[in-house]
Amino acid sequence: MAECVPDLVSTIIPVYNRPAMLRQAVDSVLAQTWRPIEIIIADDGSTDDTTEVGKTLEQANPGVVRYLWNPNRGAGPARESGRQIARGEFIQYLDSDDRLWPRKFEVQIAALRANPDCGIAYGQIRLCRDGEPPSESPHKWSGRKLETLFPWLLVDRWWNTDAPLWRRSVCDRIGAWSDLRYSQDWEYDARAGALGVRLAYCPEFVCDQSHHATNRQTGSGKWLAPAAKVIFFSRLFEHATSAGMTADAAEMRHFSRWVFSHSRQCAVDGDAESALALYALAARAAARPSADMRAYRLMTAIVGWRNASRISGFAQGLLGRRHGRFTRKQSWMT
Repeated sequence: MAECVPDLVSTIIPVYNRPAMLRQAVDSVLAQTWRPIEIIIADDGSTDDTTEVGKTLEQANPGVVRYLWNPNRGAGPARESGRQIARGEFIQYLDSDDRLWPRKFEVQIAALRANPDCGIAYGQIRLCRDGEPPSESPHKWSGRKLETLFPWLLVDRWWNTDAPLWRRSVCDRIGAWSDLRYSQDWEYDARAGALGVRLAYCPEFVCDQSHHATNRQTGSGKWLAPAAKVIFFSRLFEHATSAGMTADAAEMRHFSRWVFSHSRQCAVDGDAESALALYALAARAAARPSADMRAYRLMTAIVGWRNASRISGFAQGLLGRRHGRFTRKQSWMT
């Protein structure tokens, strides 16, 4: 790891085939009222003009912008390559299709200075959809004053990657980014939650999240493959229990039903091994499985995982249930 430079903010931007958006993201960092700053462009193996744009930005901003090319392994390893050379006392992760508001660093560093017990400062997210005026209300739960990441992370990733500003010391304690192709940012947040990191809330817009026609990770429709779901949900549960979450919490009951639904989906997809692993995790999170979960498990022994899941899904539809009666609204639901 590089030596820490006091007051410096290191912004790490993973990017893959987004030359125009990358320029906008970098410009939003260069427009910050706070100095000193450094920007690390962590290219995830781009195959278009992004490489040339990254090099041009580095040449145009010597000593501020650094360009790294990496083989394509996903956003997590790309961010980690940037974290390894980041020198800042503070770390900003910025997705290449999003933008920061000019006073973000100034406002959030002031919040961290005023709250030395807090390791992360976050602010409000403005949602910007292509062809529509920007939202006037904070996106997800970024408009709520929350002091910890759990229990809310058991329901949803209630902010985006750009909203928080991290103390480097927290990132060092969290360690390396996961190589999960999807939701590696959620898992990263959960590790901070497991450490009990406290949050400082800044009640103003600090970033724009873009929803556009080109691909976003969570908008691809495929999310996690069955085996990756087992990894993600198992880690989320582990981090939640480390944070003190217990089976009687409403959010943990929601989590159990949510994992149970993915167990059934894995069975429909033909991956009985992942289905069994997720069922076991759902049962563990619930402490005592519900009657329908026990009935479902018995049914799998009789008709098999795929058929049991289809029957269960049909029954759930008739009852109008999604993840069970303990399901809680996710942060993006209005």
